[in-house]
Amino acid sequence: MPQPPKRKRDRAATQAALLAAARARFALSGYDATSVRDIARDAGVDPALIFRYFGSKERLFEQAAQSAQDDRDQEAASEDTPEDVPTRLLHAAMRQAPGAEGGHPLAALLLSSGRQDCRERLGARLHDDYVRALTRLVDLPDRELRAELLTAWLLGITVARSLAHTPALSEACVEEISPYFEQVAAVLLGTPPPAAAPGGPSAP
Repeated sequence: MPQPPKRKRDRAATQAALLAAARARFALSGYDATSVRDIARDAGVDPALIFRYFGSKERLFEQAAQSAQDDRDQEAASEDTPEDVPTRLLHAAMRQAPGAEGGHPLAALLLSSGRQDCRERLGARLHDDYVRALTRLVDLPDRELRAELLTAWLLGITVARSLAHTPALSEACVEEISPYFEQVAAVLLGTPPPAAAPGGPSAP
């Protein structure tokens, strides 16, 4: 009895599935604690395909990080006005590792910070995605310090939600955090504070 023809593997779909699985795994466990078998199992493919399509676990990590950066670039390009930047960054910081698709873009770098290349990439990502965008909003002599302070707070939100899973902050939504964030952002960016909503935090 003739055997049915084998289905041709969809290379692009397999690569996309491996990248998605890698982003989620690296964001959940970091580079060292993630194995190629974990990633392949999550993607539903043979581990050998990681080496066929990406060459190594390290190259897969690099491409997964780059795909996250490409997503961030698309988000940044969609911004209408500079005033939208702090809100966009808050939304990015509120992503949670297992809950958000692919995990938080910074979580993999934070969990892999024992590697020098990951520390360097983390510093570059914070500068390019956060500090540089926020510095442009400040018209004061210490604008770099102000931008880095607000970046440090956003990074802390990411760590608390994506890695430490602190209960109150992990359960809060953007709408609950926004009034507090807007007050602090106004102080650091040197902009007029927003009007307090009923029941919201008072201006500092």
